[in-house]
Amino acid sequence: MSSLHLKNLTWLLLSIIIIVIDQVTKLYFNQKLQLGQSIELLPVLNWTLAYNYGAAFSFLHDAGGWQRWFFAGIAVVVSLGLTIWLVKLEKNAKFLAFAIAFLLGGAIGNLYDRMTYGYVIDFIHVFYQTWHFPIFNVADCAITVGAIMLIIDSIFFEQKRQVSK
Repeated sequence: MSSLHLKNLTWLLLSIIIIVIDQVTKLYFNQKLQLGQSIELLPVLNWTLAYNYGAAFSFLHDAGGWQRWFFAGIAVVVSLGLTIWLVKLEKNAKFLAFAIAFLLGGAIGNLYDRMTYGYVIDFIHVFYQTWHFPIFNVADCAITVGAIMLIIDSIFFEQKRQVSK
């Protein structure tokens, strides 16, 4: 059985920073823009206020409301799992701890929206000509970065950690 490394909980400060940045930016754009309103920033980037009632890419956005609690439940379970993983993680696995902290911050940032409003506030709109990527937020960015880091860790660092045990 793995031992607990409570010092790894200091990585939660990074998660908290992500949550704060996420919530402050969502609050700002929710107050500054009307739903659907855009502000052009670059020829390929707008600030556009959108509400996502579903999951990634608005999956199940029109499912009638049950999806709010379903996705909130998943986020709670995933967040608890990530926290347990973090405290059981070897102290030398800093790259992996960083990834977990990003995933956790993003998951909780979107969970807060889902529980408070019933939807997730999105505002980053990337597009090119007629192609539009689904509108997203800071929490989504953190989840994406964390997931990419998990993949990188599993390919390049996990085996090295196993050998050094």
